[in-house]
Amino acid sequence: MNGGRVGRRIIVCDGAETARLWNRIGAGPNEELLWVPRENESRARPPGFRALQGGLSEDAFQKLTPLATDEYALASDDGPWARTAIREIAKVDPDVPILVLSDLLSDEDLPHHACVRRTGLKTLIRDDVDDEFDHLSNLQRVVQLRTLLDSRERVGILLQPDPDPDGIACGYALRAILGRKRTTAPLISFGEITRPENRALVEALGIEVHVISPDELEEMDGLVLVDVQPNVFGDPPPERLLKVDAVIDHHPERTGYDALIRDIRPNYGATATIFTEYLRASKIEVGPRLATALLYGIKSDTQYLGRETSRKDMMSFAYLHASHSPALLRRIERPALPLDGLRALGRALAKAELRDGIHMLVLGRVREDVIPQVADMALQAEGAEWAIAVGQVGSNLVFSVRNVGYVRAAGEVVRAVVEGLGVGGGHRSMAKGIIPLKAFREVYGTVDREQIRSALFDAFTRAIRNNQD
Repeated sequence: MNGGRVGRRIIVCDGAETARLWNRIGAGPNEELLWVPRENESRARPPGFRALQGGLSEDAFQKLTPLATDEYALASDDGPWARTAIREIAKVDPDVPILVLSDLLSDEDLPHHACVRRTGLKTLIRDDVDDEFDHLSNLQRVVQLRTLLDSRERVGILLQPDPDPDGIACGYALRAILGRKRTTAPLISFGEITRPENRALVEALGIEVHVISPDELEEMDGLVLVDVQPNVFGDPPPERLLKVDAVIDHHPERTGYDALIRDIRPNYGATATIFTEYLRASKIEVGPRLATALLYGIKSDTQYLGRETSRKDMMSFAYLHASHSPALLRRIERPALPLDGLRALGRALAKAELRDGIHMLVLGRVREDVIPQVADMALQAEGAEWAIAVGQVGSNLVFSVRNVGYVRAAGEVVRAVVEGLGVGGGHRSMAKGIIPLKAFREVYGTVDREQIRSALFDAFTRAIRNNQD
């Protein structure tokens, strides 16, 4: 029994001088400070440290009563010392994460260990040490994923229906982390990609997302969900999703399913940030295509780093920015608008109206992917806090809604507008609604442009006001 102890950072310093250097960096919380005296040096104990009884030996590390959640840091510029320490620690726990701090040793100087990371020592400050332990924790997660999935022949990477940039980029990154190809780690979804920017993303980067039925999940002998959790697919979800290999997501954690690995970080603005940290921790080279995908995933989920953004998102964005392709990013962010869509936009702009902060454009019959593009542009109108683009698609009235971000109610507002008529919902600053033309006609009589504009203006004005009360 460990008496309820939580995992520690066990710091082992090579000699008194190194221990004193660690003290100057500043000991962090939950760190156990140990030193191994060198020959011919004073045995005076460095402040805050205690000697590792028995030196670098399996027995000495066993006496520390280790926990599965412990982490180690070894501070030394001596190759034989570091190699011995790693080997003896691994005898106690073969999978324990180990951080090696040295200004002289290279990765090649260290013995093979699944979860070892090397960094400098004398130039570190306290925040650097904490960041390095974060990298070590992310490396441990990568090792766990690889260990779990390496023997699987075909690992399905499941995205949400109508996958968004964050999920697509994360699936692409996971395939790189696992060292697999699209045949052995396909990106799969239960729904087509509809938004033009998202289609531009997969086309520009050559990413394939296969649309499958829930029954086809049985063809996979491994299953990882990224940027989504099983509950999104129904309550209850399909039976195959009740027990999966891994779930990696940044949305609030849901229950009702089992996952062998669960890495859910709701304090992150994007799941792409988690995968960027995985890549950095495992020192995988991030090329322009992957960097661009992850960068755009962070941008889109945080509204250009303006919504629910953490320090981790900022750091990952800066890291990716150095490697991304500006040309590829422009192709993704500015997808082509068809000529008939431009004509519909022109007609709508001629009768555009902005009232009480709501800018509405009624497009007539258009391709569905035109509607969200027009909504994005409509939000740029001076004085607009809300933008609504409406079009007729087949037998439905489809509208896309955007707001300026600080309003934060798009999904709730759309659900209120379509209640009893159709379906809709979305995020805080963007949403979508669908009303069958038949249902609209039964309530409002006609489906001409003026009636659509009048009815939706009134409906959105009421819903926005009620949401603010």
